[in-house]
Amino acid sequence: MSAEPDTPGRLLDVRDLHVEFRTRDGVARAVNGVNYTVDAGETLAVLGESGSGKSVTAQAVMGILDMPPGRITGGEILFKGQDLLKMREDERRKIRGAGMAMIFQDALSSLNPVLSVGDQLGEMFIVHQGLSRKDAKARAVELMDRVRIPAAKERVGQYPHQFSGGMRQRIMIAMALSLEPDLIIADEPTTALDVTVQAQVMELLAELQRELDMGLILITHDLGVVADVADKIAVMYAGRIVETAPVHDIYRAPAHPYTKGLLESIPRLDQKGQELYAIKGLPPNLMHIPPGCAFNPRCPMAQDVCRTDVPPLYEVNEQRGSACHFWEAAIHG
Repeated sequence: MSAEPDTPGRLLDVRDLHVEFRTRDGVARAVNGVNYTVDAGETLAVLGESGSGKSVTAQAVMGILDMPPGRITGGEILFKGQDLLKMREDERRKIRGAGMAMIFQDALSSLNPVLSVGDQLGEMFIVHQGLSRKDAKARAVELMDRVRIPAAKERVGQYPHQFSGGMRQRIMIAMALSLEPDLIIADEPTTALDVTVQAQVMELLAELQRELDMGLILITHDLGVVADVADKIAVMYAGRIVETAPVHDIYRAPAHPYTKGLLESIPRLDQKGQELYAIKGLPPNLMHIPPGCAFNPRCPMAQDVCRTDVPPLYEVNEQRGSACHFWEAAIHG
């Protein structure tokens, strides 16, 4: 499963990443040895409950982690073979926007309420490409057309509050795409949208990704939104990746009890009248992660070894890994 450093088309290679937060109450170990890769044209969905570490990992990759209180304590983040953690901030700033960009989940709070969307979209071209304000505005209109915002020329001077939630998210996508980066990180991009608009936004992202041959990291807690767009999934729990696999393998036969629980939690049309399934218990306090497998207090398969030994990411096959001592039973159970 491990990738060679010179893999053709490799954009991102996160290796043994560790992130912690120092608080008044103690140290929260938010990310504990995360590894994943993204190639050009590939979509990786990073899945997990709130507090699993998926967004913190993305912030570390982008170089926007609040430090302090956050601190990267180990690992490498290779972008096109260069370790971002060894770069100066001015070097990383050049990569943000042009090399990689991020779409945040709450477009309304991410956009400046007192600047028009045209000014905010055009700023990237002024800062990175030295365009005049007139030319930057023209490029902003092109971007709005590209993400299918109706009457872009007339609306470029409007403000964020004058757009619907779905249209604001399209503006965020346009902003991320402005310099045509190689990699996009989308952090819960459809959370605040209704189901119909969610589908439209995901279709737009997938279409633009194919057009530009970008890598895409889709961060979500919802397995329902990734089935049609992701190539592979990394499932996170308590700061660790507990399962990684091609998307269809995850749906067909999950190799970790946590993944299985997430799948069973999805409402289904053929289960009308039945009680919805929920994983018992709560995710652990990251300052007091249980010994052994962090999922063991909630796991229906837990045995003594699960309470003492941290499971490595066992190789299920060349494309799959599971951090479960009993992954074979999980697949066939």
